[in-house]
Amino acid sequence: VLAHYEVYEFHPVVAKLQLFCSEDLGGFYLDVLKDRLYTTAPRSLARRSAQTALWQLTQALLRWMAPFLSFTAEEAWKLVGKSDSIFLEEFSAFDPPDAALLQKWERIREIRDVVNKDIEALREKGEVGSSLQSNVVLTAPPADHALLASLGDDMKFVFITSAIELTAADALSVSARASKDVKCERCWHYTDDIGQNAEHPTICGRCISNLHGAGETRHVA
Repeated sequence: VLAHYEVYEFHPVVAKLQLFCSEDLGGFYLDVLKDRLYTTAPRSLARRSAQTALWQLTQALLRWMAPFLSFTAEEAWKLVGKSDSIFLEEFSAFDPPDAALLQKWERIREIRDVVNKDIEALREKGEVGSSLQSNVVLTAPPADHALLASLGDDMKFVFITSAIELTAADALSVSARASKDVKCERCWHYTDDIGQNAEHPTICGRCISNLHGAGETRHVA
């Protein structure tokens, strides 16, 4: 983006920011982030770290779009900025991208697309309404298995399913089915521990912990 601005190329910046917002941001990152923002404890590390990342994104995006969406950027800056005008600011500085990390998440997203196709087939049959209503068995070859295993318990949040089982094999395959568990009215995940707490009979153990206990620990998603 900055390289384009150096030579006054505005159209490529517009195209790249639009693609980033629709694909990387809206189509993946914010989709995954919603559960962390909505269900974890208000002052938890999980929620505060998500808010920090969103603040950094907002600061960077407003600066990048200011040269061609001047009035919009200035109006938004009145809500999130600390100076009198966004045009008194400089572009955000970032470290060089981690190529290995980008490659890792690119592959995870490719596998996620395969899983979503299987869930979509269930949705077309009327067996599920949302991806959270599905349980997935994901079989992966060694390299993919290692990538997915690194997500730990957060893998289900990355794939936006209520349960996902990872197994090793020679080839990638997906088997999705409708969950037989009950839906938590707070986080909308389908789990088998609904109703086990008499004081909170309609929400899951994870939500009870986030609301009234120590809260869950999130590492990836």
